[in-house]
Amino acid sequence: MSAVRDRLTRRSFLFSAGAAGLAASSGLATPFYARGHGRPEFLHGVQSGDVDTRSGMIWTRVDRPALVSIEYSTTESFADAVRLADVDATPASDCALKCRLNDLLPDQDIFYRFTAADLYDGNRVSEPIVGRFRTAPLRRRSVRFAWSGDTAGQGWGIDEVGMKTYSTISMHEPDFFIHSGDTIYADNPMPDEIRLRDGGLWKNRIVTPEKRDVARTLDEYRGQWKYNLLDAHVRGLNAACPTFYQWDDHEVLNNWSASTNLSDDPRYPEKDIAVYASRAARAFHEMTPIRSFPAQPGRIFRKIAYGPLLDVFFVDLRSYRGPNQGVGDGGLFGWRQADWLKRELAASSATWKVIACDMPIGLVVWDDYAQKRGSDAIANGDNGRPGGRETEFADLLRFIRNRAIDNIVWLTADVHYTAAHHYDPSRAAFKDFLPFWEFVSGPLHSGTYGPKELDRTFGPEVRFIKATGGGIDSNLPPSAGLQFFGLVDISGQTGEMTVRLMDRQDQELWWVTLQPAAVA
Repeated sequence: MSAVRDRLTRRSFLFSAGAAGLAASSGLATPFYARGHGRPEFLHGVQSGDVDTRSGMIWTRVDRPALVSIEYSTTESFADAVRLADVDATPASDCALKCRLNDLLPDQDIFYRFTAADLYDGNRVSEPIVGRFRTAPLRRRSVRFAWSGDTAGQGWGIDEVGMKTYSTISMHEPDFFIHSGDTIYADNPMPDEIRLRDGGLWKNRIVTPEKRDVARTLDEYRGQWKYNLLDAHVRGLNAACPTFYQWDDHEVLNNWSASTNLSDDPRYPEKDIAVYASRAARAFHEMTPIRSFPAQPGRIFRKIAYGPLLDVFFVDLRSYRGPNQGVGDGGLFGWRQADWLKRELAASSATWKVIACDMPIGLVVWDDYAQKRGSDAIANGDNGRPGGRETEFADLLRFIRNRAIDNIVWLTADVHYTAAHHYDPSRAAFKDFLPFWEFVSGPLHSGTYGPKELDRTFGPEVRFIKATGGGIDSNLPPSAGLQFFGLVDISGQTGEMTVRLMDRQDQELWWVTLQPAAVA
């Protein structure tokens, strides 16, 4: 990895003048009335995402309507910078904006900066704010990336330490970070304090009005995103490392599906879950640097081609699902997404095909946990031949086997602990598939829970797990240390993939090195 970072490390970039400006612009210490009468400010930092060999998305948000200039360069000094057309940041998008940088060179450091002029007083001009990313390689150079999920859940917000796991990830200087879902907790109100079981007190140093109740309106969903971006650890990682986003349920409501019944929930005046899902989806796309698909607005499933060693396939098991409870198999992928995934997997020439999935495969996630009724994930808990949603997944596994598509690895989060699962047909009720690995990580900054029940349909075996004991030890706070992320290194020389499961203290908990099969 050292050859990739021989000029300027991401860590040194964070201490450069541009990134120092980012920290100074947090807005936490500046009263609103002073900000309104001064220059525009970028209160929530910068983000980049969906970076490939020739392009990358960039994002920021201004504290008021503004005309924003955008520049990028291959040098930190911005010598010979390319300036794009100015963009209006308006209330229609809550003054957030993003754009795609095209025609970039592969394997190249890209520095970008935004400057804002007040839309109603052009003499008020902001300090610039700067970010950085590196484009994907065309050659076989080593690649490192991280993944995890679950941010600001269960009322655990920004305390005096903050969302430290993000800074721990940043120290490893990954090429990119995958946020595997539950990016916000729109359905989890945040108190000022939480009494701990040991008699201590967790204090949320920052609680915004939008976090004090569940999100219902578009502005309240936007506010959930803005809360996370008040954390310095989050903004620091965002400034130096692209994030590839997907979503799951808590961007809207726990375990939401077509069978979600809000009739007896006074928190939600509209009783159609689709109303809230639509608002949440708009906020998700406005507040993240995810690329857009004009022909399919709101689409989240996509492939990022990251050079000859890696393709990453992002699936969306939330948007196209049927009901979690009731008649029918409930489906998860939808036929368009399922056809897309099969087609893209078969066409991939990358050594490794990583499927970033927002839910685990063999862990039983009940829709109604108390009654053990309905399924929110893939597994149905009967340990037998595929049934319900398992049939859709079995069809995909059979397709992969029949097409002899090797080197597929699944990454996920959702369950608030870390684990390594190996799936093998010799242990399975369904046998028409090739052995594969699934790695689980998270939470980034949420409560930690005990292990889930394994369904044996696809022959999973736990090779490693670290979780709470469950029961009374459920929902431990981030201060307990059980916050997790995963690191993946792909060697440019051998093509080997090494997966490490890490905690927020940067302890390596477990690792495995996978040998690539020959690629036709």
